[in-house]
Amino acid sequence: MNKYSVILGNLGNTCDRFLSSGYKEIPPKETLIRQASEIEGVKGIELVGTWDVDPSNVDQIGETLDKYNLKCVSIIPDHFGQRKWGKGSLSAKDPDTRKMALEYTYQCVEMARTLKCKTLNLWPGQDGYDYILQSNLVQERAWLMENIKEVAAASPDINFALEYKCKEPRNYCFMARASDTLLLAKETGLDNVGVCIDTGHALMGGENVAEAVVILQTYGKKLFHMHFNDNYGGWDDDMIAGSVHFPFYVETLFWLKETGYDGWYSMDQYPYREDGQGAVRESVRFLQMVEARLTDQVMAEIRELQRKGEAVEIQRWLRETFFK
Repeated sequence: MNKYSVILGNLGNTCDRFLSSGYKEIPPKETLIRQASEIEGVKGIELVGTWDVDPSNVDQIGETLDKYNLKCVSIIPDHFGQRKWGKGSLSAKDPDTRKMALEYTYQCVEMARTLKCKTLNLWPGQDGYDYILQSNLVQERAWLMENIKEVAAASPDINFALEYKCKEPRNYCFMARASDTLLLAKETGLDNVGVCIDTGHALMGGENVAEAVVILQTYGKKLFHMHFNDNYGGWDDDMIAGSVHFPFYVETLFWLKETGYDGWYSMDQYPYREDGQGAVRESVRFLQMVEARLTDQVMAEIRELQRKGEAVEIQRWLRETFFK
């Protein structure tokens, strides 16, 4: 069975730009961790720096994870949710801001070590631009790569998974697609720098998630981490996995298995109005259902479907395999 985890904040209160206080109450961290442990199959937790963990509570968070037999699988540095990063973090025009962002990333490395966590998931969502001619595209992209390279080279015991997204919070993000993020990762020349696919980010960027998996796995086994959610294609809706793009997930899980991905399947959702634990549980159950169907025989059938390429036969096979 695959390894399942959840970003801790998925289980709590989530807010949007219309209701900054969120739609639910804010439960204590231990309640969220306990709820995660109650979801069958979930063995890991991702923590967002500052939101969930900081140097003042890292030991306590570690003790609580141990109490509920959960592993910290990733720390996500908060390069996106603080006012000081509003004009960029690791690629900011202001050198003091870049230095501050780099120092904060090192701080997250130390917290990861404390929690025996092997991955930093970097999503520098504020690194990009909003208006044409606003960015020195060569220089600012270089700063981003150089700062990632510096902290990764100094931390060979930690994997750095670069999470891409085409837009939001900036209108254009520097790490926008699988391929350009792969180029950045390979430009560092470091084995411990790879890519995280967020299925919703890929879908809103017009990617076929399965093809993104294949690209990253083909060119150096650079797929380090997976975030699962769903959307309607126009925005990062962070919905329950499989609620919109069912066949995409069949192909994605096929290629994850076919290419030998052995990392975590992590839930990254924003159940604004839904019960957080219930929404995450349904995502996990959906993925487990698809995973269970991907027997050796079914894998062979998919390979044959791909060889023939007959669309009508593929649709019949999907219906008969998953809905009869």
